Amino acid sequence: MHGVKLKHLIMGVALAAFFFTSIGSIWSGYRMNVDSIKENTLETNRVYAQKLASTADDYLNEAFQILSYSAKQISTRMDDEQVLFKETDRLKMQNQMFNSVVITNAEGLVLAISPPSVDIKGEVLTSAGAKEALAKKSPTISKPYEAITGRLIIFMSYPIFSASNEYLGMVAGSIYLKEPNIFKTLLGEHYSKDGSYVYVVDADGRIIYHQDPARINDVVTENKVVQAVMAGKSGDQLVENTKGIEMLAGYSTVTAAGWGVVAQKPLQVALAPSFDRVEEFIVKSIPLMVISIIIVLWAAARIANPLQQLATLTEESLDSKNVDDLKTVSGWYYEANFLKSVLIRSLSFLHGQITFFKDQSTVDPLTGVTNRRTMDALLTEWLAKKMPHAIILLDLDHFKSVNDTYGHAVGDKVLQFLARHMESVVREGDVCCRYGGEEFIILLPNATAQEALQIAEQLRTRLAQADSPCGRSVTLSAGVAVYPEMADTTEALIEAADSALYLAKQAGRNQVKMAK
Repeated sequence: MHGVKLKHLIMGVALAAFFFTSIGSIWSGYRMNVDSIKENTLETNRVYAQKLASTADDYLNEAFQILSYSAKQISTRMDDEQVLFKETDRLKMQNQMFNSVVITNAEGLVLAISPPSVDIKGEVLTSAGAKEALAKKSPTISKPYEAITGRLIIFMSYPIFSASNEYLGMVAGSIYLKEPNIFKTLLGEHYSKDGSYVYVVDADGRIIYHQDPARINDVVTENKVVQAVMAGKSGDQLVENTKGIEMLAGYSTVTAAGWGVVAQKPLQVALAPSFDRVEEFIVKSIPLMVISIIIVLWAAARIANPLQQLATLTEESLDSKNVDDLKTVSGWYYEANFLKSVLIRSLSFLHGQITFFKDQSTVDPLTGVTNRRTMDALLTEWLAKKMPHAIILLDLDHFKSVNDTYGHAVGDKVLQFLARHMESVVREGDVCCRYGGEEFIILLPNATAQEALQIAEQLRTRLAQADSPCGRSVTLSAGVAVYPEMADTTEALIEAADSALYLAKQAGRNQVKMAK
């Protein structure tokens, strides 16, 4: 009975080692990249949902302020029909907040309405929203209901009181949920065709905005993300939508009304770039691996002990230390020495690819700057060392209009354009990071407030003067904060910079503000 020939055994071990090493390298790199993409996509959607929720909050508060002002103006003119009609027309046309505007007396009798095509003047409102507003005699946002006109609406009302605090009625605006309305203007739609979308639910889990009008008024309380926003929570998570598609969802609450905004992207779409990288890696690796295997097969027939050592070490080649061990194998004849050098080159190449995938997990895949997770780790390390540092929190002005006008592909190029300008103005040792969406942070170790302010101003000036990918100039607003002078924690430092950024926005944008 003949045993397995040593050359065949060596061939098998060598081939198996190459195969498992390659599969292990590809799989570990792929998993790291997938985790990074999922984390970045979830964070991006969370920030986007948070910004949309903030926009909706601002809109609702502004709407109440406008209705409040109107209520005060007409409180002494409730018997003047012409004044009431002018006021409803003014509210309807002022900024297109409402699809219709109505003024009633204390019993709900309609005194004036705009547009006049909604012919209910002289009728008493009996809808759920009107009854709730008349009963509460306070600012109210109704749940969705079907009005006497047959439309599905949300009713926003503000009470009218006389100087002696007598309840006179209300001024109210209606939003038609299944017709063009302020939600479509505020939230817009994703122009990408990849299945990403945004929707809004009320406090009962009922959809009040969706880019598919047929979904409006659906109750989706079985959705885990909807359950979270109904509980007043904000965050992000992997969820399965009603069509059974896994989505990377970010969500946030609209405080003024108890609504929830959800922004989500299909998991498979988000992971598509990772599949492309694996394919590219395999294509590049195959020629080198084929050459290496041919050399191993040719040399195996003539090699004994040295090759056995090489095969053993190759089986464990995922450990980079074994590359150094291979160099110690005795190559006392040409074939052994040649095979040793080929294995070293091959394994070094594979370890280089692993290193590449690890690097990808620390970098934002779109802009090439440091990602949020790595930024948090750096700030935590600096805080532990009590190392003085400054941060610049910056945000592109009117970036939503770039996406809405030119599409998300151009918007992505504008973000990359900003990242390159950031890298061109920072000092050696400074770190450019993507914070989320169109927000970025520059970390400046051992920088004074004046140095940070000077870098921020230099970046702002360069960006405003440069031609952006969308064909027009884009500007930024920025806030600067310094540790430990302005804050003693990372959270407080970012909050201080964010407050300064908000002041820059309020002051007209395209400027830099220092935190106090």
